[in-house]
Amino acid sequence: KQWYQRRVRGLVRFLLRYYPPGIILEYEQSSQVRTKTIDLLDLTEKTNVFELVGQMMESEPLITPNKTDQVAKLLLKLQSKLCQPDKHKYMHYKTLRTHVLPVTNVSFNKSGSRFISGSYDRTCKVWDTHKATELHVLDGHKNVVYAVAFNNPFGDKIVTGSFDRTAKLWSTETGKCYHTFKGHTAEIVCVAFNPSSTLVATGSMDTMGKIWDVESGSEMATLQGHTSEIISIQFSNLGDKVVTGSFDNSVNVWDVETGQKIISLLGHRGEISNAVISYDDSMIASGSMDKSCKIWDSRSGSCVETLYGHTDEVLDISFDHRGRQLLSVSADTTARVFDVSSLKCLSTFVGHDREISKGTFNPSGKRVATASSDSTVRVWDIASSNCLQVLEGHTDEVFSCQFNYSGDMLISGSKDNTCRLWRDVNAERLAAA
Repeated sequence: KQWYQRRVRGLVRFLLRYYPPGIILEYEQSSQVRTKTIDLLDLTEKTNVFELVGQMMESEPLITPNKTDQVAKLLLKLQSKLCQPDKHKYMHYKTLRTHVLPVTNVSFNKSGSRFISGSYDRTCKVWDTHKATELHVLDGHKNVVYAVAFNNPFGDKIVTGSFDRTAKLWSTETGKCYHTFKGHTAEIVCVAFNPSSTLVATGSMDTMGKIWDVESGSEMATLQGHTSEIISIQFSNLGDKVVTGSFDNSVNVWDVETGQKIISLLGHRGEISNAVISYDDSMIASGSMDKSCKIWDSRSGSCVETLYGHTDEVLDISFDHRGRQLLSVSADTTARVFDVSSLKCLSTFVGHDREISKGTFNPSGKRVATASSDSTVRVWDIASSNCLQVLEGHTDEVFSCQFNYSGDMLISGSKDNTCRLWRDVNAERLAAA
């Protein structure tokens, strides 16, 4: 600890992170400003903030006795924010006729100031969210642009995956194509950046995943081991592992550096629809066409629990920001939220008329949005299981929805070739004033 204090010249400032809750320490070391994050995933309204500060001071040399009052004030502010009741009510803000053919996927950057849309028209478009205007057309693919992603939290790069068997890396600000990633022999259906935005992962119908270097555009590793199509891919939060889900009924965990398979998660009796890893990298969840979800210990590969309840295929799953709750949506027209610790079902959402293809938590983890083939998006309260709003206006299947980071805006993408922006009523009033 004394050696560490000698090397570190001093703390520059603290930064709050609301979702998931944490504090970022900005400090100077070797004449460079560096950052360190302290995750506070278990912070609740019942947490004794002053006891927590004491524990943090014992484990983190940067938090010295003369900084404890400042840290306590920040934690109280964070605690207050997390305990605020969620009162967002959404109204239609803009309808964007984004593409001439159906939209495949939509995604916000972290702040929500930009969003991107992929389409069957072979393009991805970059949009200014608040002005609802088109900024760039990312043109160059020769087939459907199926998968799109920002390099959040930075947001300065975009990756697109296409049925033309390539992925492309683009500049958010200029629309310039930096690299075309070639090597897959079938459609690319899922893409992801690692947390530091130095690598891109792609998953393909050719049964393989690939890892690419963002700077050079070169292929770093091929993830070979699945026997059927890869339909989901995600980096761990530490960035040292990749998780893939496949139509071969399995989920694989890979070492990023070597590209070698670490473990296979076996047990589903149907194709995997999605596989996700929790924020703290401790748990992996999988949803399957066998009507179940499974929660796995990411280190041992053992199945912690199989979550039943759906009567038809599970089409999507997602963790909340903390990794404490799991959302599943199904072709049975319902959605469910499970507590990851107790493994109990907290809520069942009933109201859609047709299958639900996408579900997502809002930033606070108190509400979820679901997108359905019945042409609507619904917003639900987890505590009561009540449907708070039905967002209507699309004229065909809605297959994508996402909240922005602050939770005051929602985007939906539909087979009707449009994206709809839904804004909190209070934000609309402030804008009008």
